[in-house]
Amino acid sequence: MFARWMLSAAITAAALAAPLQRSYRPIESWPAAEGPPALGYGTAAVSAVATDRRGDVYVFQRAPRAVLIFDREGRFRRAWEATDFTSPHGCRVAPDGSLWLTDNADHRVMHFTPEGKVLATFGVRGRAGEDETHFNRPTDVAFGTNGDVYIADGYGNSRVVRLSREGKYRGAWGRRGTGPGEFNLPHSIAVDARGKVYVADRENRRIQVFTADGTFVSQWRHVGKPFGLSVTRDERLFVTDGEAHTVAVYDLEGKELARWGAPGRGPGQFDLPHLLTVDGDGSVYVAEVNGKRVQKFRPPAN
Repeated sequence: MFARWMLSAAITAAALAAPLQRSYRPIESWPAAEGPPALGYGTAAVSAVATDRRGDVYVFQRAPRAVLIFDREGRFRRAWEATDFTSPHGCRVAPDGSLWLTDNADHRVMHFTPEGKVLATFGVRGRAGEDETHFNRPTDVAFGTNGDVYIADGYGNSRVVRLSREGKYRGAWGRRGTGPGEFNLPHSIAVDARGKVYVADRENRRIQVFTADGTFVSQWRHVGKPFGLSVTRDERLFVTDGEAHTVAVYDLEGKELARWGAPGRGPGQFDLPHLLTVDGDGSVYVAEVNGKRVQKFRPPAN
C-alpha cells in the first residue's frame, strides 16, 4: 500500500511539473544562419543577449567580433567591426535603442549606437576603483523609469551605481556582506515598470529588491543561484540559474510561475545559462557561456 501511494505521489508530482517544463519550447532552428565562420559564433562563450524594438537580436560573445546581430527569425544581419573588448559580459538595449555593454575584465561600461559607434565610456580601462569614475569588474546594466542607468558593479566591488540619463553620477549603494543591502557578486540587475530595482546577488543565492533610490524592500531566498534577470512589461521576472542550468519565471512578489531546463547541450537544455532577455512578443533568449550559443524559446500559447 505504501509503495503504491509513493508511486501515485510521484506520478502526481510529475504531472504537476510537466506543464511547467513544457511551457516554453525551444526553437531548434534558431539561429537560422550563423554568419561567416570567422565571426566565431558557436566556438566562443556567449555572455549576453539583448533585443531591440524591431526584434533584432544582439549577441555579445567572447570573440574578436564581439557583437553579432540577427533578426528575430535568426537570419544573420551584420557584425560590429569594433574589437575593443577584453571580457564581454553584459549587454542591454536602452529605451532609445542604444546599447550598453559591460567589460568585466577592464572595468568599463560602454554606451554605443546600434551600429557600434561609441557614445560614451564609463570607468577607466585597466584601472579598478570604487568611486564616481571607476568600476571594479562591472557586470550588468538596467534602466529606470525616469531614464536613470543602474550598473551592477560586480565581481570586484559589491555595489549598484546609479547614473542620470545624461551619464552623471547620482550615487551608489551596497558593500560586501550578507545582510540586507549588502552583496556578494551583484551579477545582474533589472528594473520593473514601477521603478523597483531587482539585483541578482549571486553568491548569496538570493534576489534583492530595492526602491529606485536604493532603499531595501525585500529579498527572495528561494531562487537558487541567480545569474541573469529580465523583467517584462506584464510584471514577470525571468531568472537564469547557472548552477542548476534552468530558467525560472516569477511574478513580482516572488511566486514561481514556470521553470524549465536541465544540464546538457540539447534543445531546451543548458550549459551555464548566463544572461537573458525577453522580447516584445514574449520570446525568451538565453545566452550560454559553456554552451557557446543563444537559445530562443517560444512562450506558451494562451
